[in-house]
Amino acid sequence: MSLDVVTFGEAMLLLVADRPGPLEDAESFVKRTAGAETNVAIGLARLGVKIGWASRLGTDSMGRYLLRAMQEEGMDCSHVVCDPTQQTGFQFKGRVAGGGDPPVEYHRKGSAASLFHPEQIDERWLTSARHLHVTGVFPALSDNCLATTQRSMQLMRAAGRTISFDPNLRPTLWPTPERMREVINGLAAQADWVLPGMEEGLFLTGADTPEGVARFYRDLGAKLVVVKLGPEGAYFDGEAGSGHVPGFPVPQVVDTVGAGDGFSAGVISGLLEGCSVAKAVKRGAWIGARAVQVLGDTEGLPTRALLDEAGL
Repeated sequence: MSLDVVTFGEAMLLLVADRPGPLEDAESFVKRTAGAETNVAIGLARLGVKIGWASRLGTDSMGRYLLRAMQEEGMDCSHVVCDPTQQTGFQFKGRVAGGGDPPVEYHRKGSAASLFHPEQIDERWLTSARHLHVTGVFPALSDNCLATTQRSMQLMRAAGRTISFDPNLRPTLWPTPERMREVINGLAAQADWVLPGMEEGLFLTGADTPEGVARFYRDLGAKLVVVKLGPEGAYFDGEAGSGHVPGFPVPQVVDTVGAGDGFSAGVISGLLEGCSVAKAVKRGAWIGARAVQVLGDTEGLPTRALLDEAGL
């Protein structure tokens, strides 16, 4: 197989405010990349995983910047369409004194990525990969992105490949909470590895414990469920058993955005390498802890050398 992992998703230009407080008070911004799926892809690429990313961008300066950034990370971007008639999505992110969840303002409605259709899936390219990573963000962009997600999962299941799914809830992208729950759980039912956060799990399943959330998705057919517990680490339940992996100490939380994506990159890379579930989850917890200590979504994602240095 020519690729280890493929993912479909929207990359956005990220503009991070220069100071804590309301976004309107910021006077300058630092330019970065953003996007749940591309955050994971960057994390995997830095660990030496052969990753392919499919999407659509405009040919504007934002699109050119994003494409170059992904290519420089070593990702296969051969299936990214650059459309001169469409615009690239972008977002502003504020800063919070003392860390925590920052304010985020999205400008992505009608973006180039939202126009991706299932007919654009290159089946041969997709199924050349061992694994497909899916999040709940891309299918929330439009009906055709949802159809693309569903089709890509169907193709990979038929080809005997593995699929990971992170719910990554974005309520503002869905018409109703009920619709979001219905679609997200439907996608999770098609995945082998499901990676919800505890708060997401409570909303999606009604269960108020990690064990209950995991059992819900195991009953839907997941071979492995890993429930992210923030500073407390993660709980896992799979075919080889269940357990808890503690979190890693964090001296100072700077920005929590992207921590879950780093966690996913750690778990996916570990499992694809044949690590035990506990070791893969420990790797994910370590990368997630690194991610919350930096300003952007991807600065904390380690290289393979740093991972080896940490013994993970």
